[in-house]
Amino acid sequence: LWSRRHIARLDEAVPHRDRMIRTQANTLITSPPDRVFEFIAVDFFKNYQRWSPEVVSLQSISKGPVRVGTRGRQVRIDQGRRTEATFRVSTFEAGKRVEFQSTSEPPFWISYRLDSIADNTVLTFEFELSRLEFYMRPFEKLIRIAAQEGAERVVRNIKGLIEAQAPRGLRR
Repeated sequence: LWSRRHIARLDEAVPHRDRMIRTQANTLITSPPDRVFEFIAVDFFKNYQRWSPEVVSLQSISKGPVRVGTRGRQVRIDQGRRTEATFRVSTFEAGKRVEFQSTSEPPFWISYRLDSIADNTVLTFEFELSRLEFYMRPFEKLIRIAAQEGAERVVRNIKGLIEAQAPRGLRR
């Protein structure tokens, strides 16, 4: 019979990097970085559920506009599993990058980075689950695959939403 103490020791014996899930995806959006940043960062609480439909509830728990320190709460249903999380904006660089850090379990970090190419934007989305709980380790490969598919879906959804809203003269 395994006690919590034995499991904790096993957990500590596995190097941190082996327990982390990290994904990245990018896409080219035919819209300037300022417009993409406004959609993703400035209007985050208005638009997030549009590109991430597994989020069934989202609310700002801070007053004022989105900025470093803004806090939020979300409820997600991923593959039938309901999770709640609180988070804060950890980086807010207008037109360039917005990052979110969890303030609850599980520990996660999310980044949306924007790079300008002519009048277009390369959006790079990164997700990191800082720690994979011991009981989830047998499913690590499936979790990595699901996280990567999720990252690719995020950039695809954002691209589709922004490009669908582009004024007719700017569509390509």
